[in-house]
Amino acid sequence: MAKRGGGFPGGMPGNMGNLMKQAQKMQRQMEEATKELEEKEVTAAAGGGAVEVTVSGKKEVTKVKIDPDAVDPEDVEMLEDMIMAATNEALRQIEEYSQQSMSKITGGMGGGFPF
Repeated sequence: MAKRGGGFPGGMPGNMGNLMKQAQKMQRQMEEATKELEEKEVTAAAGGGAVEVTVSGKKEVTKVKIDPDAVDPEDVEMLEDMIMAATNEALRQIEEYSQQSMSKITGGMGGGFPF
């Protein structure tokens, strides 16, 4: 049995270097996208605009706006439902934006690496 020399046959170190450069580039892009996402805000409404909820890219509620006409002491449950609906929609929108941002970087790889 012949003894093989060290290293990778067929110039593999060069390919590995390219993969490392690509990984570092992707990491920088993901850091930039994460920073951009954290600064992003989305607002969603419910009840025909009676309730508006703003959510940050950090998935924190930053603002709630309620039309005074939506406040009915006889129907608090309706107001609660509108707040919940607007909040859930805003969170869904920020999650969708986040996935689209990361997909642009990873090329739809789901955040994994192509090796």
